[in-house]
Amino acid sequence: MTARLQPLREIDAGVLRIAYFESGPADGPAVILLHGYPYDIHSYVDVAPRLAAQGCRVIVPYVRGYGSTCFLDPSIPRSGQQAAIGADLIALIDALAIPRAVFAGYDWGGRAACVGAALWPERCAGLVSVGGYAIQDIAKALKPASVPQEFAYWYQWYFQTERGRAGLAAHRAEIARLLWQQWSPNWRFDDATFARSAEAFDNPDHVDVVIHSYRHRYGLAEGDPRYQELEQRLAAQPVITAPTITLDGDADGVTPATDGRAHAGKFSNRIAHRVIPRAGHNLPQEAPEAFTAAVMEVLR
Repeated sequence: MTARLQPLREIDAGVLRIAYFESGPADGPAVILLHGYPYDIHSYVDVAPRLAAQGCRVIVPYVRGYGSTCFLDPSIPRSGQQAAIGADLIALIDALAIPRAVFAGYDWGGRAACVGAALWPERCAGLVSVGGYAIQDIAKALKPASVPQEFAYWYQWYFQTERGRAGLAAHRAEIARLLWQQWSPNWRFDDATFARSAEAFDNPDHVDVVIHSYRHRYGLAEGDPRYQELEQRLAAQPVITAPTITLDGDADGVTPATDGRAHAGKFSNRIAHRVIPRAGHNLPQEAPEAFTAAVMEVLR
């Protein structure tokens, strides 16, 4: 039997009705666990109970475009830009009346966590970010990377085209499964584990949000005007002041592990940078003990 994070709760927060899982004592220190593409809340299926058992109030939301999280108004642009997912995080803790929380995530979730920590430092009690400083420098986004890195980003180039949009609409699960395999070569997930997460991609806004995310980050799609001021602030690549631990998986097939020095100047209070052996891109699900330990350490 494949464990599930359930039951889900829902709350109106900003432009969304956010579906989320909660566990742990209501008066414990709050931890928000944020998933990436193409994954879902079950990246934290082993992290959430570990944190709850140590007294944390754990919140695991479905990011916009995933699961049963939905937009409150059909006229709202289905944006996937970084300011939007960061603003969603703050709207969620506002709606839950949480004054401060640890923000922790990887991929899109790591970006949302970094955006929240950078733009709303008074709300961030600590940060755990897989991949380091995840705020996009859109002004420099068209500078070519190394050839192996460009090859690893094949899906991003595919999503710039209308063929890619149609492909994602028709084959969202197949694309996701291939990315899981490429990005986490040591992770032997079974069919039930993948199917549990793939359900989240049936969200009616999934394709629009994903396509916009990968086009906006290269300056190839306009952003939602409501986030323009936030994007301008992010363009300055703000320093993050919260206590931070950054993590890399040494087998990550899309974001190669580093020694952390390139991003060191973006964190004024980084406790540690760690490379987790054999872990791939979905680090909290592949190495839940290491991820949990990092969250507990920034709480101290």
